[in-house]
Amino acid sequence: MAYTGTPQPLTVLAQGPDAAPPVLPEAHVTGADPLLLSGTVGPARADELDTAFHGVREALAGRRIIDVNSTMNGGGVAEMLHRLQRYSRGAGLDARWFTMRGDPAFFALTKQLHHFLHGADASGPPLDRAGAEHYAAVCEENARALLSAVRPGDVVTLHDPQAAGLVAHLRQAGARVVWRCHVGTDDPNAYTDRAWAFLRPWLETADAYVFSREQYVPGWLAGRRVAVIRPSIDPLSAKNWPLTPSAAAAIVSRVGLRAPADRDGPAVYRRGDGSVGRVRRNSTCLCSASPPPADAPLIVQVSRWDPLKDMAGVLTSFAEAGDSLDGAHLALVGPDVTGVTDDPEGGRVFAECEALWHRLPDQVRARAHLACLPMADSEENAVIVNALQCSAAVVTQKSLAEGFGLTVTEAMWKGRPVVASAVGGIRDQIEDGVHGILLDDPSDGVSFAAQTSSLVGDRCLAGALGAGARCRVRDNFLDDRQLLQQISLYRNVARV
Repeated sequence: MAYTGTPQPLTVLAQGPDAAPPVLPEAHVTGADPLLLSGTVGPARADELDTAFHGVREALAGRRIIDVNSTMNGGGVAEMLHRLQRYSRGAGLDARWFTMRGDPAFFALTKQLHHFLHGADASGPPLDRAGAEHYAAVCEENARALLSAVRPGDVVTLHDPQAAGLVAHLRQAGARVVWRCHVGTDDPNAYTDRAWAFLRPWLETADAYVFSREQYVPGWLAGRRVAVIRPSIDPLSAKNWPLTPSAAAAIVSRVGLRAPADRDGPAVYRRGDGSVGRVRRNSTCLCSASPPPADAPLIVQVSRWDPLKDMAGVLTSFAEAGDSLDGAHLALVGPDVTGVTDDPEGGRVFAECEALWHRLPDQVRARAHLACLPMADSEENAVIVNALQCSAAVVTQKSLAEGFGLTVTEAMWKGRPVVASAVGGIRDQIEDGVHGILLDDPSDGVSFAAQTSSLVGDRCLAGALGAGARCRVRDNFLDDRQLLQQISLYRNVARV
């Protein structure tokens, strides 16, 4: 999959002498008053946030805050940006969000950088001169398109390796530039060294840098302006809004991951504009022999089809668990692989899981289910995930590496017992035995199955862990905290 030849301009951005100025796709997010959070976080926390927004509006003095990443759909970064933009706009900031364009060679290279920053090996284009030239060419065209929307003094946050190549272009235009990296590893190695060697020349002139954990900050940033901001969730979003058990059951049944029951109500939900949405029966692509019985314990992992999420490892562990998980059903749930434009590996990983599912013994395959959720309607996608997590007896996240793990946060907020790998930001969220169960070795399928089985069979323990998990998220991982930290960063960078 190596890139060869000389860099070519992207067709989608190429310009002739009479072409209109290029533009990047822009998200259109409806603002929401941050004080709406007061019902969840309490008046004191909501008032603190409102006061901070008032202060940053004065500090910015009309300058924009702009986010740039690589996709509007799929993954925690896109979801996080939607929420943060929503509250920023609702608080009166001029907030805008653009996404980059790129070709397959560009996204193959940046996905390899993603793996390397996690400290993991990956096949992909070589990080050589030709690769760097192509990366630079794509970033230059994106920068040219973005500059039509950027004014001197604007604060622009660029997210992850895809956008690192925009830093110098925006600084030259007078913008204040922050680079935010959502991935990393506690144990730097030769792979992380290669990633930083490639990225560093593009990042040197940024005004500030943001990481999810202090351990992810590379040594070469010593003495620079660095902030550690952990991700968070919005308790008022479609993915985290409370669902009644009957509503959750109806939605899970509608998408084929639970057999219908007489007590089920309609598969409806409240949309962000106040209207009623209805989950479509054909809204999920399934590999499933038949839906799980309504009373069967459901083990759920929701994540992208990424090798580092180890969906295949979860399926293998479930198949090899024997009698310990007899009667339980497993649902591995990810996005429609055609709907995530910046992830060239999604289709391959799903195909590997599908092939493994077909090879399972009949009695195991009948209790294992693969689901691809639609991406066209973000609220429908979110409420399906919400219903699945609410309906799960256990939520798992058997990641081999993890930048933070917002699917863990989401499940914890819903009071679900979680079995997750002790990697990356998951360790910041869960104290083992208090807020969930941590696996010291993510590759240990036997331990994973045993720990999952212990929660399926012990409702008292599962309930205690779920209660501790919800309190943990309420105190530490809701969006008001991240917004406060982000506002502080904006004020500091605006003074540079």
